[in-house]
Amino acid sequence: MWPLTRRVVLRCSILSIFVISVLSAWIYDRCARSATMSKEKPPNVLIIVADDLGFSDTSPYGGEIDTPNLQKLADEGIRMTGFHTAASCSPTRAMLLSGTDSHIAGLGCMAEKIRKAPQIFKGKPGYEGYLNYRVAALGEILQDAGYFTLMSGKWHLGLEKSLGPHARGFTKELSFLPGGGNHFNHEPQLYGLEEKPTAIFKGNGLWMKDGDFINGSTDLPKDFYSSNTFTDHFLDILKERSANERSQPFFGYLPFTAPHWPLQAPQEVIRKYRGRYDDGPVALRDRRLKSLIEKGLVPPDVHPAPLHTLKTKPWTALSEEEKRVSSRAMEVYAAMVDLIDVNIGRVRTYLEETRELDNTLIVFMSDNGAEGQLLEALPVLAGYTVKDIVKRYYDNSLDNIGNYNSFVWYGPQWAGAATAPSRGAKSHSTEGGIHCPCIVRYPPALRQGGIITGAFTTVMDIVPTVLDFAGLKHPSPIFRGREVVPVRGKSWRPILEHPEDQSVQIYKDMDIVGWEQLGIAAVRVGDWKALFLPPPKGPGRWELYDLSKDLGEIHDLAESRPEKLKEMLQHYETYFQETGMFDSFTTYQEALKRRRAERKEVASNRNVSYASTLWQGISFLQERLVNILKGNWGEE
Repeated sequence: MWPLTRRVVLRCSILSIFVISVLSAWIYDRCARSATMSKEKPPNVLIIVADDLGFSDTSPYGGEIDTPNLQKLADEGIRMTGFHTAASCSPTRAMLLSGTDSHIAGLGCMAEKIRKAPQIFKGKPGYEGYLNYRVAALGEILQDAGYFTLMSGKWHLGLEKSLGPHARGFTKELSFLPGGGNHFNHEPQLYGLEEKPTAIFKGNGLWMKDGDFINGSTDLPKDFYSSNTFTDHFLDILKERSANERSQPFFGYLPFTAPHWPLQAPQEVIRKYRGRYDDGPVALRDRRLKSLIEKGLVPPDVHPAPLHTLKTKPWTALSEEEKRVSSRAMEVYAAMVDLIDVNIGRVRTYLEETRELDNTLIVFMSDNGAEGQLLEALPVLAGYTVKDIVKRYYDNSLDNIGNYNSFVWYGPQWAGAATAPSRGAKSHSTEGGIHCPCIVRYPPALRQGGIITGAFTTVMDIVPTVLDFAGLKHPSPIFRGREVVPVRGKSWRPILEHPEDQSVQIYKDMDIVGWEQLGIAAVRVGDWKALFLPPPKGPGRWELYDLSKDLGEIHDLAESRPEKLKEMLQHYETYFQETGMFDSFTTYQEALKRRRAERKEVASNRNVSYASTLWQGISFLQERLVNILKGNWGEE
């Protein structure tokens, strides 16, 4: 034992003081940071949305597409494998910004569908076809709470000025109002039209900036490419903030239009993926499933659903030319996802440079499952389908695919590879249509990164989560002088603060979550799910699945568990009543039949009229010819 000399005691005292000083400084620094975040400036919020992105497209979710920035977000944050959206674009966006069900927020049916039979939906709350004023939009709430709000990208929640992003809480914005468009801003089918186009493109205009309509032909950059231009403008807004605006927390909304069709990207990026998909969608699906299992994103004993095909020819039955065209479309799709990631990296770099990154709650998500429709018959202009427009205005030769003047989509089988192991794709109430990737990064709440949670969550949860971390309450029942509904979603705080605890669930055993769009329906309580797919999407009867054992929804328990199905249908009735929906499917189908019959009759009458006129003309010419032969032209 050392003798306690004065020198030893002095050294120990100095060492103790040094250790205590360092520890105190560290504790003070952490407390100061926490106090600064919580008292001086609430968290920034950044929500990034990809359009029709498949569950396994990105590297954090098992994909082969080059997405290092999303991978970094996942490594520093949390990946959700139980995140759910609506089955299509605008209903999801309404739920995202309102925190409630789409039938309450105004998108009980998509506007594109409503226009085909408007009389059915007229006067029915929740079926306005735009984000209605019964809800307080997230941008409005945060704007009133002192946030600087900005948006750049796809809106799809209203086509008029009073329904646009600026009117719903975004101080600065560049917005594309419809559901889809050319990624190089090349719309030859819209040039020189005397009538407004219907279906996808309809309204007072396609583009808005800071609350005013702008001319897409003259007011956008000449080198426009959707993902790049939206990000350019988003960053410009942030860089041009005044000193006062920089002192505010910001809410940024960056909803890309990619990788929604038409599939288009710069050729130099497409070339990165040349040959990557030459073995077809089945092989891609198998690779993705293997990677999902290896990453712990799906259980190793998962039974995947059969590949989504919509009765298209299998890969092995295609000609070599058909295979080349199909794989090229997938290469373009991959390039589009790649560029989303590149632009997310640009935003991240800026936030790192301004030291705002670590106080920013970042959410990245897809708005629905991968798009697997066959689009040939989709109406784009009055009397014209996509097939008509492509034939007249675009060049889909192999070497031109992906360019500004091409217009392709990749079809159901590639979509099925992206949604595996789930069944179906976008617009289906099966998991393939509503089970989506979601990554969250927020260091002040997350104790560790790289975590995967399987907790069931929904897009409706984002509003209550943001408000929770911002220290705000939802303003219902009165907001800005109008009555608004409360949120139906739940805060993710318990999940983010305890990510390692897989037992944490924010939806309890009797919480009801439902889906419905024109008869395509589902209801979920716990791990049980009942779904209804009308023909031709499905059998036209209710099905029953236990998702704890059957992620692929391939073992229908409706006949073996009739009592459980009955219970689930009672839950669906509760959902039906709470959201104020009505049974629109049958009425809508009947209206479409009448519409088709009326058009057929008009066309038939037109043909009869043409034939009658033609016959009269022929008779007249015959009579004149006879007169000429008789030498009596012009004499009566």
